[in-house]
Amino acid sequence: MSQTDPLPPAPEPGRIAHRQSSDSQPGWARWLPGLQTLRHYQLAWLRHDIVAGLVLTTMLVPVGIAYAVASGVPGIYGLYATIIPLLAYALFGPSRILVLGPDSSLAAVILAVVLPLSGGDPQRAIALAGMMALVSGTVCILAGIARLGFITELLSKPIRYGYMNGIAVTVLISQLPKLFGFSIDSDGPLRNLWSITSGVLDGRSNWTTFAVGAATLAVILLLKGNKRVPGILIAVAGATIAVGLLDLGARAGVAVLGSLPQGLPAFALPWITRDDIVPVLIGGCAVALVSFADTSVLSRVYAARTRTYVDPNQEMAGLGFANLAAGFFQGFPISSSSSRTPVAEAAGAKTQLTGVVGALAVAGLLMVAPNLLQDLPSSALAAVVIASAIGLIEVSDLRRIYRIQRWEFWLSIVCTIGVAVLGAIEGIGLAIVIAIIEFLWDAWRPYSAVLGQAAGVKGYHDIQRYPDASLIPGLVLFRWDAPLFFANGELFNDRVLEAVAASPTPVRWLVVAAEPVTSVDVTSADMLAELHETLQAAGITLCMAEMKDPVKDKLKRFGLFDRLGETAFFATIDDAVDSYLALAPLDQR
Repeated sequence: MSQTDPLPPAPEPGRIAHRQSSDSQPGWARWLPGLQTLRHYQLAWLRHDIVAGLVLTTMLVPVGIAYAVASGVPGIYGLYATIIPLLAYALFGPSRILVLGPDSSLAAVILAVVLPLSGGDPQRAIALAGMMALVSGTVCILAGIARLGFITELLSKPIRYGYMNGIAVTVLISQLPKLFGFSIDSDGPLRNLWSITSGVLDGRSNWTTFAVGAATLAVILLLKGNKRVPGILIAVAGATIAVGLLDLGARAGVAVLGSLPQGLPAFALPWITRDDIVPVLIGGCAVALVSFADTSVLSRVYAARTRTYVDPNQEMAGLGFANLAAGFFQGFPISSSSSRTPVAEAAGAKTQLTGVVGALAVAGLLMVAPNLLQDLPSSALAAVVIASAIGLIEVSDLRRIYRIQRWEFWLSIVCTIGVAVLGAIEGIGLAIVIAIIEFLWDAWRPYSAVLGQAAGVKGYHDIQRYPDASLIPGLVLFRWDAPLFFANGELFNDRVLEAVAASPTPVRWLVVAAEPVTSVDVTSADMLAELHETLQAAGITLCMAEMKDPVKDKLKRFGLFDRLGETAFFATIDDAVDSYLALAPLDQR
């Protein structure tokens, strides 16, 4: 079943939904899964999709405005970044109920680029953010075409946790001034925290503003666990009504959203200056990585629930088209939403039509009632973002990681501190560097073992784990638990020679148990050739056992297979041992 089939029945017990690549679909069906869904649409789903779309609208409006402000652009653009991307994703996106739009995980990344470059000019801010959306969309589409949907899996879970925890802290700190009712010059998360503390101690806080925001936050957090109750809507609507009825904007200086411009987003090219190109490119690529990481995880979760298969490469392309739509229609970078998608699911969403209904409802609000939210307090919007940031923080699984793999826990903490200290853009760069170092470290110094025969256990086993295992005189069985490549080739050479030197009897054969060796590059192949010559000069034969055919094919291309000789390769370790014993002197058998 592909992502373009109708919603399937539940599979039989013990069976898993069939995964069919989108490559098997006609060209247009692969790139326009929304139309394919429409072809198989069932009338019984219509009522569910309409109701779910209207329920979803109650969250789309306050959340879209809140995340726009958190991203450094005027609130109206959060609605623009909601309407058009939802329509685009309904056409190009493979997931039936995934909801896209402005998201808290991107706010810090966007703000890090927009704030220093815009100089407080809202039009310049939206141009910068719009161009970031175009960059992000282009990167996602190209990556989807190149079938690079797996790249987000290169970041380990502790590193992802560390990065997202750092983003959550950064977003939370950025909203505290709005919660307390004053403004600061942003100089980075830690300096911002010091400025906020100084502002509160110096009496700059507006405590009425704080009371409104704190009450909004409390209501959101209290109602967060109940999916059937629109906690954000209740909290924001309550704050807006209270501020309007009591006229707190005029009487107590509570900052409010004000009237929204009437009308729909228009097509516009986000022009930026030459000096802005590099930071916007970097920021756009960072947004692409973060947004697809979030979207791919959420997409897999809901695909499993609906027992459908979603092609991650098409998901990346769908996200890319949605971001392009945002960039060309006065929006900014968007991602999937872990808070709005559950609302759509709980309301009974069946297909992408739910997002279409939500988008049209938001558009209708802008056309008919743009003044409805004029009394919405800024501190309530800050509370919405803070609640989402708190939801990003991962603690429980980090506790588990601390218990089972302490160094990965501290790796996560380092990543969190890096994001909080350096900022969102630099933090994602740090996360990628740490991931590469982690990978290279594991592959650079892999485990290796000398094998022997343990009493009562079949096969050949690590003599460190089985100290009583017996060695075959004149034979060293050496196992290397990693691919051979440029970074660990010399270490392999050293450990082989150490194993030969540690042998209690003169060595005649050295057999590499090569089943764990999944790859060999040119550098390591040259190392094996040099090792072969070194061992040969000492009267030792180098052999390979259980080497996989693809690896053996590489050795043939490198010329190493012919150098060692076909007789040096054995299908199993037992075959190698039997061949050695057949040739060894009687006193060594």
